[in-house]
Amino acid sequence: MKVADPCGCFPTGRHYPGIAHLVRVRTTGVAIEFDPSTDWVDHPIAFLDVETTGRDSANDRLVEVGVVFGRRGEIEDRKSWLINPGRPIPVEAKNVHGISDEDVADKPPFAEVAAEIVAALANGIPAAYNASFDRGFLMAEIDRAGLRFADPPPAIRRDVDWLDPLTFARELYKHEGSRALGDMAKRLGVELENAHRATDDAEAALRVLYAFGKDPRVPRAYGGLVQEQRRLNRIQEDARRLWKRS
Repeated sequence: MKVADPCGCFPTGRHYPGIAHLVRVRTTGVAIEFDPSTDWVDHPIAFLDVETTGRDSANDRLVEVGVVFGRRGEIEDRKSWLINPGRPIPVEAKNVHGISDEDVADKPPFAEVAAEIVAALANGIPAAYNASFDRGFLMAEIDRAGLRFADPPPAIRRDVDWLDPLTFARELYKHEGSRALGDMAKRLGVELENAHRATDDAEAALRVLYAFGKDPRVPRAYGGLVQEQRRLNRIQEDARRLWKRS
């Protein structure tokens, strides 16, 4: 926990009488718009999934964005955008998500729908399955478009961690096989009808996250969930580094 300065307290660390309720305490990585002590399931969650022309956010482009909104364990809304990447979609990518050049020929480029996508994400705690991939593509497209936001929502702020069910899948099911979304959905009885389409993937992944919320090993408070995710990410990253060296 980190306490904002000045602390408004005696040298002993005890707060001055009558002002303790004014001292803001913030948990690293959480969005200040959402109470870190509240059960994260009760908070609104904006779950993102993207489909792309490839896997390199520096060179590839978005072709589809899906955002699914959940709260209290229920899906409340879905939004999706097909995007013209301004280049041919490689056959390898098309074979994964099924989106062709013809599908996006008359669709807008990312810059034209960016504000709409960012506004949608502002309605909840940002989340994605393998969040570094989806978040990386979103931020790369925003940077390429030269977009700036006077009051950026949590999803755009660098100091806010996105919730990522994959981190918990790697821990809770570390002795199982694949932790890919399709395999996790099947394992947990979550329906995924159109795999590798953004909205379907986002909804299935959010339902996987809600399923994890029923596991006693997963913290209930939003702040606790973020801190546990950070801890697991460090352990998993250390394990990957050791594996690469061996």
